[in-house]
Amino acid sequence: MRVWGADGGLQLDENSFTIRVALSILVTFPVGGNKSNQDFSVPGVGPGNGSAIVVPIGAYSDSQMQFETELLDNVVRVYNHTRGFAASTTASGTMRLIVMRFS
Repeated sequence: MRVWGADGGLQLDENSFTIRVALSILVTFPVGGNKSNQDFSVPGVGPGNGSAIVVPIGAYSDSQMQFETELLDNVVRVYNHTRGFAASTTASGTMRLIVMRFS
């Protein structure tokens, strides 16, 4: 992968890019719970150098939904609802949170 900056200079290439898993943990929200979130400390990771995803760890029913992640400075926040949609319902169950740091 190669990325060039606004000035046309090479910012990132295959010789300088690394990605590491900074956190891998199971996240659980109870069935019938209210809209909520859980915060996880991940020192050194933020929106400019990281990414966070949640992956279901097993089969789930049609009524279950994906959790949502938000990457802040040194914190990953996992929501059991769609935070930008007021009418969203809550998700439940357990999913694996994977936080990656790149440089």
